[in-house]
Amino acid sequence: MSAYSPELKEQIVRKMMPPNNQTVAQLARETGISTPTLYAWKKQFQSKGFVVPAKPSNPDRWDARAKLAAVIQTAPMNEAERSTYCREHGLYPEQLDAWKEAFEAVDSQGTSADKAQLAAERKKSRKLEKELRRKEQALAEAAALLILSKKAQAIWGSGADD
Repeated sequence: MSAYSPELKEQIVRKMMPPNNQTVAQLARETGISTPTLYAWKKQFQSKGFVVPAKPSNPDRWDARAKLAAVIQTAPMNEAERSTYCREHGLYPEQLDAWKEAFEAVDSQGTSADKAQLAAERKKSRKLEKELRRKEQALAEAAALLILSKKAQAIWGSGADD
């Protein structure tokens, strides 16, 4: 098993990031490094907070984690720094604004009507589970009685013989 330097790892992962946006398959062919290794490196850098999108070709198809990382990284930036960041990552400032609004809207959607509906659904679920348990017990009892009647017939014979 060969060990790769952290510098090489970072250099290759940066090729996956905008503006290069090379795919893992392309990099595997170019470098000769296996695709599982490249995916592991990509995952390591994503966990460190780097923006390595799942779908590098189109920023709107990025996963939520990459979008959130981009929003967080650009939050403290002024307009010029933010524009530079957007150019480097193939984004538009409007996309960042839309993503930020979407994340903020997710938090505010927990209204009392949703909570009441969730409580009603839970109550309905518990009722259905209780009914299902009752029916399963009745079915098990019917099966046991059927088996006992067959055994009784086998031991004593049927009542028509008398």
